[in-house]
Amino acid sequence: MTKMSSSSPGKMTTARYRPTWDLALDPLVSCKLCLGEFPLEQMTTITQCQCVFCTLCLKQYVELLIKEGLETAISCPDSACPKRGHLQENEIEFMVATEIMQRYRKLQFEREVLLDPCRTWCPSSTCQAVCQLKESDVPLPQLVQCSVCMLEFCSACKASWHPDQACQENLPITSFLPGETSSFYKSDEDDAPIKRCPKCKVYIERDEGCAQMMCKNCKHAFCWYCLESLDDDFLLIHYDKGPCRNKLGHSRASVIWHRTQVVGIFAGFGLLLLVASPFLLLATPFVLCCKCKCSKGDDDPLPT
Repeated sequence: MTKMSSSSPGKMTTARYRPTWDLALDPLVSCKLCLGEFPLEQMTTITQCQCVFCTLCLKQYVELLIKEGLETAISCPDSACPKRGHLQENEIEFMVATEIMQRYRKLQFEREVLLDPCRTWCPSSTCQAVCQLKESDVPLPQLVQCSVCMLEFCSACKASWHPDQACQENLPITSFLPGETSSFYKSDEDDAPIKRCPKCKVYIERDEGCAQMMCKNCKHAFCWYCLESLDDDFLLIHYDKGPCRNKLGHSRASVIWHRTQVVGIFAGFGLLLLVASPFLLLATPFVLCCKCKCSKGDDDPLPT
């Protein structure tokens, strides 16, 4: 005998059974990220702005931002979002794995310390504890002693405490790391493994890769060796001359290929604009004429 799922005999519940024609009538919602259409149960709505995306796309978007450390306040993927919404922490936790959520909370904490005028990081790479600063109306350099490793450093430049002396700009962190006496840390300043971003002064560690660096905190592009700005150097001409010549870390062929791609993109946009400009000039009178007719029609009185 077949058991009925309904409490009343002889009647079957419709909680788990839906006819195929009923499913066919379900509305499909378009995802603004992948432009695919999915049923509502495969979509996720952001609470703050009510924008809707497919769950898979939104999950990949959130995981990418957390893994790359690009944002701590994850905004709505829609660039035209009218409310400029952000995902709440419980929404992020619901869709990502545990280890990714731990990294997100770590990034949040690091951002809070960075923006807090009363807290700073210990500059020692072997410590990285959070140190407290004395409250002051005027942000002057002050002596800070780490409660974990007992290192004394300047709150402004993070170098060893230098009373009655001005802070040195772009001082590599390796010059004051305690206990680092090997030849690796006594090498030239250009080869220091940890340096500060020339713009926001955040510490950056380089273990491999080319010499073109981008700070994740302020998005400033610069040369690792001389700390010169590369924000406007799309063709990487900086590595063709001067003390950083041929220090990019890529082969000459790959550099030439990169420059060819950049020039090709700009040339493509220029050619497109050149081809489209005659059509734009021809279409301008018709557009103006249509606007004039529309405005004239709006001014006409309604017939009685």
